[in-house]
Amino acid sequence: MGGALLDGWLARGLDPRLVAVVDPGLPEAAAAALAANGATVAPEPGAIQHPSAILFAVKPQVAAAALPTAAAFAGPETVVVSILAGTTLATLGAGLPSETAIVRAMPNTPAAVGRGITACVANAHVSAGQKALADALLSAAGAVEWVADEALIDAVTGVSGSGPAYVFLLVETLAKAGVAAGLPADLAARLARATVEGSGELLRLSPDAPETLRTNVTSPNGTTAAALAVLMADDGLGPLMERAVRAAAARARELAG
Repeated sequence: MGGALLDGWLARGLDPRLVAVVDPGLPEAAAAALAANGATVAPEPGAIQHPSAILFAVKPQVAAAALPTAAAFAGPETVVVSILAGTTLATLGAGLPSETAIVRAMPNTPAAVGRGITACVANAHVSAGQKALADALLSAAGAVEWVADEALIDAVTGVSGSGPAYVFLLVETLAKAGVAAGLPADLAARLARATVEGSGELLRLSPDAPETLRTNVTSPNGTTAAALAVLMADDGLGPLMERAVRAAAARARELAG
């Protein structure tokens, strides 16, 4: 995800000479390409003086070990933007210098193609200018939404953070259902994929609500109505999705400790 955001910034014209990358796992080819374009790779803390922003993008399980490195780079005017699932502002603040400005963000994987959505919450030390900077950085990956209550970020994780996996699973299961109905597997896969892709684009371009679009394609007593009677039953997709989102949100809270 950090790489996807960096790609977005560079594509939007950010001067690579303003970028420093600290990533022990960065492939040599990627490191060489960044360095060739003018970015600083694997700098020592003293080599970078008070960056305007630090993107903290590691696995939550290694956050405690990685925070001291981020802390060594952070200056009094630095805003730290974290995209770690389940890692609270308090946890981040405990590992960074006192009164560090911190933005906790929850992006999703469509950020890799500039079509993500990120929800954010800021701590009390984030200034208006730092919030605007964080917004601009995260906007490189798609839409940005701000919330005032950090507790909402766990629900965001369950809806949009984990949500792309639900959509990919829909494509998988729709294709399998097509095979069960007699379609060749390759045809079923193409039909399922194109249907979800096209429906998403229609949703993006249409001013209508999803409910309206659903109704428009559902003829009374027709084939779609028969299928929706199953999906919208009391034990159908609605309750199942609610359980899925609750499970993801609960796991995010567990990761926070």
